[in-house]
Amino acid sequence: MTELYFDFLCPYAWRGVELAAVLRAQGEGFRLRFFSLVEGNHPDNAGGLTWRITDQPLDAEGGSGYLSYQRPTLNAFLAALAAYEQGEDAAWKFTLALYRAHHEEKRPLDEAAFADAAQQAGLDLSAWQAARKDEAGLRAKLRAELDSAAEVGVFGTPTFVLPDGSAAYYRFENLTRDPAEAGVWWQLFKDVLHSEAGIGTIKRAKKRPPVKRGG
Repeated sequence: MTELYFDFLCPYAWRGVELAAVLRAQGEGFRLRFFSLVEGNHPDNAGGLTWRITDQPLDAEGGSGYLSYQRPTLNAFLAALAAYEQGEDAAWKFTLALYRAHHEEKRPLDEAAFADAAQQAGLDLSAWQAARKDEAGLRAKLRAELDSAAEVGVFGTPTFVLPDGSAAYYRFENLTRDPAEAGVWWQLFKDVLHSEAGIGTIKRAKKRPPVKRGG
């Protein structure tokens, strides 16, 4: 089972989750995991993990940059965890619906988007709302998720952890929902990760020509 760490903020993680969803439909095993870019990039954590998003109030305004997303992402994580209590399929449907609302429809991560995602995912809405009332329990689950990400060394999203323990951040600049194309891209990721060349970083030059697709 490959673990996929993501944050709803990240468009690259959205594309990674979309790819994983296509591969999952073909029988590939993936498990959704959380990583907070706000927590990971907080200046108080430069010397060690001391500032925790799970300790912050739901209505906190945050600051500038990533910190301005403190409130919406904390609420999104907790809403997602409540949805995940209805099973793995519900988790994927809710995650995809909320990602598409935020990144395709350009909607904010707010209560209206959470409710629409829950409805599109086919959740038992009463059970979802009831689960959300256990805020302390959801915060504890989120904290455990973020602790797991710290143990792996996750620093960005999406980060994939393969069944053999190999892990890497993979920045997707293109979106695909095509099964054949998704398979090629996933194999490329695994080939690079396991290459004897020991490739640690690939970063394209800023003035590179655009990547051509479809021939």
